[in-house]
Amino acid sequence: MEQTDEKRMPEQTKVIYLAGGCFWGTEHYFKQIAGVVATEVGFANGQTENPTYEEVYTDTTGYAETVMVRYRPEVVPLDFLLRMFFKAIDPTSLNKQGHDEGTRYRTGVYYTEADDVPTIKRVFAEVQAKYSEPLAVELLPLRNFYAAEERHQDYLDKNPDGYCHLPLELFEMARQARPAAV
Repeated sequence: MEQTDEKRMPEQTKVIYLAGGCFWGTEHYFKQIAGVVATEVGFANGQTENPTYEEVYTDTTGYAETVMVRYRPEVVPLDFLLRMFFKAIDPTSLNKQGHDEGTRYRTGVYYTEADDVPTIKRVFAEVQAKYSEPLAVELLPLRNFYAAEERHQDYLDKNPDGYCHLPLELFEMARQARPAAV
C-alpha cells in the first residue's frame, strides 16, 4: 500500500543562525535543547569564500563563529530558542565572550526568513529592557554561512574535556528547559 505524500513528508523544521562566542560550546548548548534536531558550526556574514578556521581566526575575514540550529517549531518555538541564547551570552559584551576576544567571537542572530523578524525583535526588546547599556548583539539577515572543518563539528562530544567558555551547569539547564519554563 502506498503512503500518502503527507506521511512521506519530513517533520517541519526551521533554521536560525546564532553566534554566541566560541562555537564549540554554543553548539553543545543548543544540542541539549529538546526540539533541536541538528546543529552545524561554521562562519557567518563575512567577506571571503570558503574560509578556513585559521583564516577566520585572524579577524580579517569579517566572519563570526556561528551555529546553524535546525529545530522543530512545534516543540521549541523561536522565541524560546532566543531566550535560551540570551541566557548563554553576555549580550552587552562587544566582540568578547568569556576569555575569547575578537570580532569572530561577536554575538549575533542571523535569520533566513523575514517572518521571523518580529519575534526576534520582540525578544531583543525584552532583553534590552533588563540592561541600561545597549545590547551588542547583531540582528541581521544571513548573508552567507560556511561550515567549519569536520574537526570542529560536535567538538565537545569528541573532546569532552575540551575548552568551553560556557559553564557546565548551563548544559544541564538546557537539557531540562521547556518552553513554558523560560
